[in-house]
Amino acid sequence: MATTYVLIHGAGESGSCWRAVAAELKRYGDTAVAPDLPCDDDLAGLGEYADAVVDAVESAGVRGRVVVVAHSFGGFTAPQVAERLEAEELVLVSAMVPAPMEPPGDWWENTGFEDAVRRAAREDGGLTGNEDPFVCFYHDVPRPIAERALAATRQQSGAPVGRPWPLPRWPAVRTRYVLCTGDRFMPAEFARRMVAERLGVVPEELETGHMPMLSRPGELAALLRG
Repeated sequence: MATTYVLIHGAGESGSCWRAVAAELKRYGDTAVAPDLPCDDDLAGLGEYADAVVDAVESAGVRGRVVVVAHSFGGFTAPQVAERLEAEELVLVSAMVPAPMEPPGDWWENTGFEDAVRRAAREDGGLTGNEDPFVCFYHDVPRPIAERALAATRQQSGAPVGRPWPLPRWPAVRTRYVLCTGDRFMPAEFARRMVAERLGVVPEELETGHMPMLSRPGELAALLRG
């Protein structure tokens, strides 16, 4: 049976960042839906983000097996979507893992993210957390692809930051985590600890930076398919 992959982008991105992964999934006979979240809308919170994804899936007339995939800040949206769509599986790709009722703005301190970034930056000479996006986010992405991706980024509203994550518990859906070992935004050591503490699972690892959908789309698509 063909699977529909619902691909959710991160902060300030758009569904187009998943284009290469979607093409790889279609080669296997699967379907991909990669909507734009209303991240530039100052009236839209996490509930509206989930609405946008569910609406896109329903408009696509999806039937059968559904797998929800989220990248980075999309980790706050994906569990809501997975629950509403009764997804068979939820896959987080270098994603933030929220705790029940935790506002995204509190996630950074609650998880110890900033201390982890500073520690990693001391070890790698300032590469982790670097202000240059080509160093921090796109260092292993071919330059022309990275430039197009950067040009396509949108303004990320702060509207969702102060509002609690709306779920009282993690949804009852099989959850996997793809950890990017060369990630200069979310250090691998930090991600392993966060995943263990918040999900209680062992992550699957991919030797990429923070944007594997751009740097290694074929390998990521294969990993998503299990």
